[in-house]
Amino acid sequence: MFSTIKMAIAIMLITGIAGAGMYVMKLRADNATLKANQLKLETAIESQTKLLEQQKADFKAIMESNKKLNVLVQTFKQDLNELDKRFNKKKRDVGKLAIERTKSVERVINKGSKNAKRCVELASGAEHTEEELKATMKSEINPECPALANPSYVPYQ
Repeated sequence: MFSTIKMAIAIMLITGIAGAGMYVMKLRADNATLKANQLKLETAIESQTKLLEQQKADFKAIMESNKKLNVLVQTFKQDLNELDKRFNKKKRDVGKLAIERTKSVERVINKGSKNAKRCVELASGAEHTEEELKATMKSEINPECPALANPSYVPYQ
């Protein structure tokens, strides 16, 4: 009977040691898996951080471009208002004027069309000519879009 108890204790001890060994091996495997997952997470966090920094830089660039575009739009609105004032002053009837003074109206319209065409070219990215850059007097500027065509020109009020 005493040997049966010893044998039972020995079997339980061996089973316990074997179980503890299996548990330790399982913990090591879990630890290796967790380390691999941690490396993946750190890599993902690093890439997300870089992405966020790039998005912030892009956002700043977009905001700067938006500010420049708003300034340009305001300038174009001002030029349009100036053109509208010139065209519609004193309740002009352009049709009647064209019949009465055909050559004069034709000359004015052709010159205005040429100036407007140059404005479109500049707005599309064309380079300024030397004459446009040096223009400072009202007689030298492009009156259709002076702010765009003649950056050196300062209107006298």
